[in-house]
Amino acid sequence: MVEKSPIAIKRTPMLHVINGVGSFLKTIKLNPFTLNAEKIIQKAKKKAAYKGAIPQSFKEGLYKLVDSINEEANVNSFGELALKTLLERTLYQRLKIEQAFQQNPSIAKIPIKDPIFIIGMPRTGTTILHALMHEDPAHRSPLAWECLLPYPVPRKENFRDNPQLRTIEKEFGQLFQLVPDFKKKHHMEVNSPQECLGINALDATSFQTNAQVYIPSYMNWFSNESDQLQTMRFHKRFLQYLGSGGTMADRWLLKSPVHLFRLEEIFAVYPDARIIMTHRHPTKVVPSASSLIASVRSLYSNQEDTKRTGAEQSKLWSDYFNRFLIARKKLNREDQILDLKFEDFVKNQLGVIQQIYEHFGWEFSSVAKEKMQTFLDQNPKDKYGAHYYTLKDFGLTEQGINQQFHNYIQFLETL
Repeated sequence: MVEKSPIAIKRTPMLHVINGVGSFLKTIKLNPFTLNAEKIIQKAKKKAAYKGAIPQSFKEGLYKLVDSINEEANVNSFGELALKTLLERTLYQRLKIEQAFQQNPSIAKIPIKDPIFIIGMPRTGTTILHALMHEDPAHRSPLAWECLLPYPVPRKENFRDNPQLRTIEKEFGQLFQLVPDFKKKHHMEVNSPQECLGINALDATSFQTNAQVYIPSYMNWFSNESDQLQTMRFHKRFLQYLGSGGTMADRWLLKSPVHLFRLEEIFAVYPDARIIMTHRHPTKVVPSASSLIASVRSLYSNQEDTKRTGAEQSKLWSDYFNRFLIARKKLNREDQILDLKFEDFVKNQLGVIQQIYEHFGWEFSSVAKEKMQTFLDQNPKDKYGAHYYTLKDFGLTEQGINQQFHNYIQFLETL
């Protein structure tokens, strides 16, 4: 991707320096940023003083991920450094969570009742819906800083001010200084409700890294071979861990488009789950999702190919939705699933949320309404600038998307 492209994230002089120094070190066969799964494991175990075995699901996912990054992603030096740091931290945090369960097995008995899952496809209003419903004191979402640094467990007395939160706040500030364009392309706040991608990353079975770099081998394993039931079991384990600190509410509020292809696993682990699914025509969704991913990938690699990303995202989401349709019909849990149209939500956000609360029998309190309206007033559309793109930018056509999403479009016509 050419850096002048409106899709690419603009690089500051410091980013050019980091990549330049890294390139030079590679020419002399000295690269301190090289990813090595076994070294990541050993470093994390030593730092955590962890004596047990690495959770098998994490270990398998880590090896698949590292191999795919090294062989396929063409990451630049900034990307190598960022991913190496993130993976080392992620495993350390996972091991500290496992130690907490070992020291206090009763954590596994904490009930997770009536969780809410927002699972619409990317760019269908799920982020703003998640953020608005998070304003309701009856709801509890995992926050960005909690998913990145969950250890030690957040507690009521320090939930809004603690060393973990301040660390992530500082890191986000440094990232936005290094990449001022980032916020326009991808909304990130320390206290924002985090997608389940951040939870699943702690089990090394997550879409998260795919949004940063091109890793087709890992994504094939993730989508078609990984144990998604185990993924959701750890998901529940993580919520129990967070809840063990006492920071609870009536219901957990969760969100991830990737949950589309694990509907059966969600209900296997959370039989009383409530599903909210947002819908938008795929000719709007696919280029928007492709634009976001290509943009972020342009930061981590000098060789982002927008047309490759467009084809990849179109196939991936059509496959996920087809799997969702099959699982939904098989499960027959329609009373636990609510479909919403993106266009209706854009016209009247609070009206649609009122509809959600009425459907599931929840109280829509005056406090929740007031807090949600305040959030809307403080966060207008394109607050950090608009992000422009076209179908053509990604080698896509309306006809091609309509064909690939034939089943989805037929489903849309029934709503």
